[in-house]
Amino acid sequence: MAASLRVRDQHIAVFGGSGSGKTVLVSSFYGAAQEPSFIKESLFHVIADDTGQGHRLRQIYLGMKNDAKTPPTNRFAAVPYSFTIKLKDPGDAKAAKTRPFDALRLIWHDYPGEWFEQEPSSEAEATRRIDTFRSLLRSDVAMVLVDGQKLLNYAGDEEKYLKSVFGDLRDGLLRLRDDLLDGGEKLNEFPRVWVIALSKADLHPEVDAHGFQDLLIQKAADDIAALRDVVTDMVQFPEALSLGEDFLLLSSAKFEIERIEVTTRVGLDLILPVASILPLQRLAQWSQRFDIPRRLLDVFADNAEAIALVLVNAKAVQGAIGRLPKVGPLLALILPVLVQAANLNKVKIEEVNAAARAKHETLTAVLSQFRLDLQQGEDDGIFVKSNR
Repeated sequence: MAASLRVRDQHIAVFGGSGSGKTVLVSSFYGAAQEPSFIKESLFHVIADDTGQGHRLRQIYLGMKNDAKTPPTNRFAAVPYSFTIKLKDPGDAKAAKTRPFDALRLIWHDYPGEWFEQEPSSEAEATRRIDTFRSLLRSDVAMVLVDGQKLLNYAGDEEKYLKSVFGDLRDGLLRLRDDLLDGGEKLNEFPRVWVIALSKADLHPEVDAHGFQDLLIQKAADDIAALRDVVTDMVQFPEALSLGEDFLLLSSAKFEIERIEVTTRVGLDLILPVASILPLQRLAQWSQRFDIPRRLLDVFADNAEAIALVLVNAKAVQGAIGRLPKVGPLLALILPVLVQAANLNKVKIEEVNAAARAKHETLTAVLSQFRLDLQQGEDDGIFVKSNR
């Protein structure tokens, strides 16, 4: 009987107003991963854990690809999507025993923008909003979508639209605050990295991630700061928080009259690296700057220790940890490995990636490629990463 996969979950919470493109994004993310070209070239499969949900997402993708048809707005639906990132070449049984895990699972939480724009219509809906928000608190990364079409609509007055984006999110969190803070105790588990992303970036071909960052700072710095203040007031150890410091361009396709070119995408290949590698890098930065309480280390970045061990291929460290009694969080024992993994330069990561591919160490190859993809996103002006 085959051994079951050891799967590590990575959560990402996506916030965006009605029509900002959340459903199109997740459909394009999944649909593109089912294309024969991706399956042939990739080191992994992207598998929808709910087959019916996967079919619906691919149906939307194929509707765009073949019929230039966009999906109707999915109003008021709080939908979590779950995808397992399964290695195509898992290696032999001996190799499998030495790695910390076998597969990643991306859980994509889609929070309805209407819930931040409108008051609940009933007590039942208010309760549902609170329960939904609690479900995404495990996310290490939150992504706030700025609608590229609405930016065009407000050209010259972008601050009016941006004020509503960040103001609605801020007010929504304030409404939920007392229900989320049970007994007034601040949260230790909460998204710590908040990426601001320009959806429908194809409508702004002249804007790179730095230009998007500049626009937000010029037009909405105070509104972003007010949102940051609200989040800061909800979490324990708010020093470990990055909000309004990372910026990403996203485009699901190139939309033309009577045609949608689904192969012309921007930023979707960074979703997995942002969800898995970025929290590790940020935690390493924070651990060098702050004395983070040991009790909080393991909730700041899911799977950081396991991913770090894979990237540095630290078999000796793994063996040593196996012999150590666990007193407090495991992550506290291997902070040096975490910092080493996060600080590997591009040349070293390329060496790790090439060696892993040659040795068929697929998990190391995949995660090191994610690390390279993040760097490439920065080089290409698609992603701006905080260095703080």
